[in-house]
Amino acid sequence: MSDSLPYLSHYSPQIQRQITTLIEKQQLGDWLRSKYPALHSVSNDSDLREYVIALKNHYMKKTQPLSKITYDSKIHIVNQALGLHSYVSRVQGGKLKSKNELRVSSLFKQTPEPFLNMIVVHELAHLKEKQHNKAFYQLCQHMLPDYHQLEFEVRVYLTELDRCGNVFNPN
Repeated sequence: MSDSLPYLSHYSPQIQRQITTLIEKQQLGDWLRSKYPALHSVSNDSDLREYVIALKNHYMKKTQPLSKITYDSKIHIVNQALGLHSYVSRVQGGKLKSKNELRVSSLFKQTPEPFLNMIVVHELAHLKEKQHNKAFYQLCQHMLPDYHQLEFEVRVYLTELDRCGNVFNPN
């Protein structure tokens, strides 16, 4: 069953059966839309920067600044990457300079705000914790108490997106 649900392969067979049942009844998209009827308004890189900086300043003031924050249409769901954080080191004038960048997949331009929030929290957590370890997930939950539920629902969204295209079509 996990082959047909690649984003949900680490969840229990019972959860996978529930999602499969919704898919068979063609109700998965309806379930998502009923739970999340409104889309966020963070539609461009400038808005995204404001959104990310507000979260960062609230939870992670002492981390290094972000030099670039952007939606990225080149991020594909390869290896389940939905956002990227990068730490770039360069030598300039004999000094080592570093920059942190945060990129969010353009898939999240037209989604409910909790989905965008989950991706941003995930990428911000990488500023402190590079690995997906216990400390990383504790930090995610500190910033977003229902992080794990939202991660699951983003995976359900990606499952439906693969099947039917735009789940939250504004038209």
